[in-house]
Amino acid sequence: MSPLKTSCSSVGPLSQLKMYSFMGGGLFCAFVGNILLVVSTATDYWMQYRLSGNYAHQGLWRYCMSNKCYMQTDSIAYWNATRAFMILSGMSCFAGIIAGIMSFTQFSSFERFNRSFAAGIMFFVSMFFVLLAMAIYTGVTINFLGRRFGDWRFSWSYILGWVAMLMTFFAGIFYICAYRMCENRRGTGPR
Repeated sequence: MSPLKTSCSSVGPLSQLKMYSFMGGGLFCAFVGNILLVVSTATDYWMQYRLSGNYAHQGLWRYCMSNKCYMQTDSIAYWNATRAFMILSGMSCFAGIIAGIMSFTQFSSFERFNRSFAAGIMFFVSMFFVLLAMAIYTGVTINFLGRRFGDWRFSWSYILGWVAMLMTFFAGIFYICAYRMCENRRGTGPR
């Protein structure tokens, strides 16, 4: 099988450098995004509010009042949906990172599988899952919890979720750009 069909080895040195720069930028964004997803999902500062004169805060797994934290034992659909989508987002981002690292290598067993494209798609899937999680949490919080607590605000764990969404989006953009650069070069190469 010809190298033109299997890899971007025929790409010129400058184009190859640009392609690897896109992939490196994508990996950086993906690593940061995945760390932010884990921190956002695990911490309990999604919302802060004032309750009985004391400040309280809650996350997806626990709520804390008067310096004591308690597990969220209620099985409320929006919490479960937000948790599930955040976990799925982290898993698909991790799968994208693995595919992204593999796109730097040339394995002959993956000749028909473009790892840059797969990594980009996984990052977009991750972005979609975190967008769903954040939209569900935002909608319910504003429409239900926001009316229940007079003095409340979103907190830093929640904000990290939105930043993670942006990071996974840019990781996907970088990897799709690297894929397009490789595909465009293949189309103009000798046949």
